[in-house]
Amino acid sequence: MTAASPAADGGDDVPDGAPPGRRFEPDLRSMTRINLRPIASPMPLGFFTIAIASVMTGSLQLGIFEEEARAAVAFCVLPAFVLQLLVSFLAFGARDVIAATLMAVFAGSWLPYALVMISGAADGLRVLGVFNLALLCFGALMTAVTRPKRALWFVLVVSLPRWAATGLAGVTGAAWLTRASGALGLVVALVAMYTAFALMLEDMRSEQVLPIGRSGPAHLAVEGDLSVQLRNLERQAGVRRTL
Repeated sequence: MTAASPAADGGDDVPDGAPPGRRFEPDLRSMTRINLRPIASPMPLGFFTIAIASVMTGSLQLGIFEEEARAAVAFCVLPAFVLQLLVSFLAFGARDVIAATLMAVFAGSWLPYALVMISGAADGLRVLGVFNLALLCFGALMTAVTRPKRALWFVLVVSLPRWAATGLAGVTGAAWLTRASGALGLVVALVAMYTAFALMLEDMRSEQVLPIGRSGPAHLAVEGDLSVQLRNLERQAGVRRTL
């Protein structure tokens, strides 16, 4: 009596020339469905949050507010942590790891600032100075991968000198660096405000109204057809087996 083949038993198909006794999975592509859930872009909220928080902290550094207003400014900045964390969560869901990472780090930068200012912790400004220098290193690395996303890239480019000035001001205590950081904070606010407004107009009209300067994959994500968006989808995080 001869043994029946796996195919005869209703098992998996065995390719020609395959070693005996080895199990082969069937091609699952014909029976696989990947469901995508469209969401509204969270990026305008993220950029508006950066703009408002930068205005508040920059005004304090420029001396528009008195030193006694530190806690009040910190309370105004604290919601930025929650809002940008929400933006990061939604960006991860939209499979945009660059935007999600950047917004999460921005969120993480507002929380320690607010807590240090509210608590009046000893040597808090020096600690925040080192923290901002660490953010400077992060931002320098991020600029290398965000260039096709010009909206994120421009906000990062103007944030880098501000992080540098804030960090050095905290470490050295130089008043002119503090004022320079405040002025740069207002520049960051202007760039972030413009970017947020341009993205909102684009989303409302389904076309670019104000120039943002996308290129490469970021440009194809908006101008390309659906086949471009689904390319290599099976290899993306959340679909493949491991990260």
